[in-house]
Amino acid sequence: MGLIILVLTGALLGWMGTIALQIEDGRSILRNIVAGVIGSLGLGLATSGGVFLGTIQASTLLYAIIGAIVLIGLYNFVRQRVLP
Repeated sequence: MGLIILVLTGALLGWMGTIALQIEDGRSILRNIVAGVIGSLGLGLATSGGVFLGTIQASTLLYAIIGAIVLIGLYNFVRQRVLP
């Protein structure tokens, strides 16, 4: 259940990031969602101690949210630098 929550959290934050940044390109929306999922899973699994199939703690969810936001921000920063 925890894995599903981490994936959904990352996807939701990636989608919300595209709304906040006013991105209308379909590929960029999908890439933001993928970046959110990877960031959420990466930091969420690192802080949970490898236990993600059961329930997750609030601190793990908080770290997952931070990881998703940071990775989405980094992706969009690099995208704007490379593609003017």
